[in-house]
Amino acid sequence: MAHRYVESPIDGLLLHGEGDTLVAIDFGAEPVQDETSDVLEDAAAQLQEYFAGERREFDLPLAARGTAFQQRVWAALAEIPYGQTMSYGQVAARLGLVPGASRAIGSANGSNPIPIVVPCHRVIGANGTLTGFGGGIDRKRTLLALESPGLF
Repeated sequence: MAHRYVESPIDGLLLHGEGDTLVAIDFGAEPVQDETSDVLEDAAAQLQEYFAGERREFDLPLAARGTAFQQRVWAALAEIPYGQTMSYGQVAARLGLVPGASRAIGSANGSNPIPIVVPCHRVIGANGTLTGFGGGIDRKRTLLALESPGLF
């Protein structure tokens, strides 16, 4: 597995790749000696463009590991447009699930190994509150404010 450290406005990020795919991004990373790859260099460049406000969508080969249900949820997250949010219940409805599936959506959302690129930060509580985010609420708020200044 290759890895690449990236400094960002939300702290250090450690990108992980296998072969020609991005498989994970970790928050709060410390600088490490990079063992990088082409996909990680592309991911680092695209993340820098995103944080500079120059990129709204990522174009990277991804290989997140998860259950079939998690994969469905992550695919739905990837469809939430830049600068917009959706509630856990709305994600459940988009997947044709019953409204009570919000907790399962939240669990899958929290297991997303490729945050930012797969925008789990765009999922909020039904009442508009910033709830749950593996990177912490402050990082979630920063990402949402980057995409929609003045909204959060």
